[in-house]
Amino acid sequence: MDDPASRDALPAPGTPRRADRASWLSRLRRVAADERAMPARVRAELRARETSAERLIGWIQLALVVFFAVLYSLAPRAEGAAGFNFVPLALAAYFLFTVLRVALSYRTVLPGWYLVLSIVVDVALLCGLIFSFHIQYAQPATFYLKAPTVMYFFLFIALRALRFDPRFVLVTGLVAIAGWAALVGYAILPALSEMRVTRNYVEYLTSNAILLGAELDKSIVLLGVTLLLTLALYRGRQVLVAAVREEAAASDLKRFFAPEVASSITGADEALVAGRGEVREVAVLMVDIRGFTRIAASLPPETVMAVLARYQGAVTRLVEDGGGRVDKYLGDGVLATFGAVTPSASASASALAVGEGLPALFRALAPELQALGWPEPLRAGAAIAAGPVTVGVVGGDERLEFTVIGDAVNRAAKLEDANKSVGSVVLTDAETFALARSQGYAGTPRETRGQVAVAGLDGLRDLVVLA
Repeated sequence: MDDPASRDALPAPGTPRRADRASWLSRLRRVAADERAMPARVRAELRARETSAERLIGWIQLALVVFFAVLYSLAPRAEGAAGFNFVPLALAAYFLFTVLRVALSYRTVLPGWYLVLSIVVDVALLCGLIFSFHIQYAQPATFYLKAPTVMYFFLFIALRALRFDPRFVLVTGLVAIAGWAALVGYAILPALSEMRVTRNYVEYLTSNAILLGAELDKSIVLLGVTLLLTLALYRGRQVLVAAVREEAAASDLKRFFAPEVASSITGADEALVAGRGEVREVAVLMVDIRGFTRIAASLPPETVMAVLARYQGAVTRLVEDGGGRVDKYLGDGVLATFGAVTPSASASASALAVGEGLPALFRALAPELQALGWPEPLRAGAAIAAGPVTVGVVGGDERLEFTVIGDAVNRAAKLEDANKSVGSVVLTDAETFALARSQGYAGTPRETRGQVAVAGLDGLRDLVVLA
């Protein structure tokens, strides 16, 4: 049944739709406005691609003019060409202008007005070359309208499409149409008085008569190609802008996640949703600064952040060099995993090897952090625990997080706290140590503690002090 509400929503007959009423110019302006609203770094990346495209256009133009110059020099002179030959001059002028354009593109970002000027010069040189044919062959001006050289207009228009900017394609097409219209007008005016206009196609092909329909067809095709390419590039430009945005976002993503996690997110066949995960054998490393909250409360914020950046950066490099990945930063703490992002047969051995190297790192960092404003020698602790954990995505519809969940995470946190009561710097439990041994870990523990009560964990635990 007809819905009155839907009927009212339709435009009245003969009334153009809103999308149809929007002009090309307003659409292009909207695209430009969207680009101006982009972050500066994204705009810079877009400009870099445009600069690269302009260089490519210049090199292609240079290759074309060299090709045609070589071809012209090798080909025999056309019969009947008794007049002055403008071709060498046109090719030389175009070669010099193109060399200048390529050189400038490597020295600076070519401004829009210069690009428009180069388009005008391209078309003017081609129009001049076409115009010269009737002088070279001593024929009426209508003679040059049959020259196949007109097809190079399409080459100039297509070249501008390499920049993925519809404005320059549109400008090139309109300038080409204007240039061809000027040539046709110059040829038609004397032809009208000399009765050289015909409607006979055979006469048009075999004489210097002019067929208005043929010249109109050329202009229509030029305009059609220009508008179609402009429309295609208008849509392509939107895709390019979106792609640059997403590439920048993906690049930023890799700074917040391990590279493998970022790649799995950006390369996923389906959109990631909360609640998906899998169980893996993982070793978890927890690192924490002693007394951080108390000391940080007496320091300027910039000092605290500078200390954190230096400390966490050094720990992260050690973890990654050892085959692990930082899962998250917990204030002054670092939670790292081995075998979570990428399954590993030696996760525990790698984690203990990194843990064994932490005391030397803490000692090396101490003077640097004091120079930054940390008032006392760096005191930090670490613990490693291994076992099956769930690796996956948690969160809500609008906010997701890649994480690990399981007993090993909890044990690592509790064992790290136990460093204070045990008097150790790096601690693990006997199960994790035995697993690391079976995976090839050859380190020697400082001591073992049997049947120790660890706050937050059930029962008694056999502990291994690595440092």
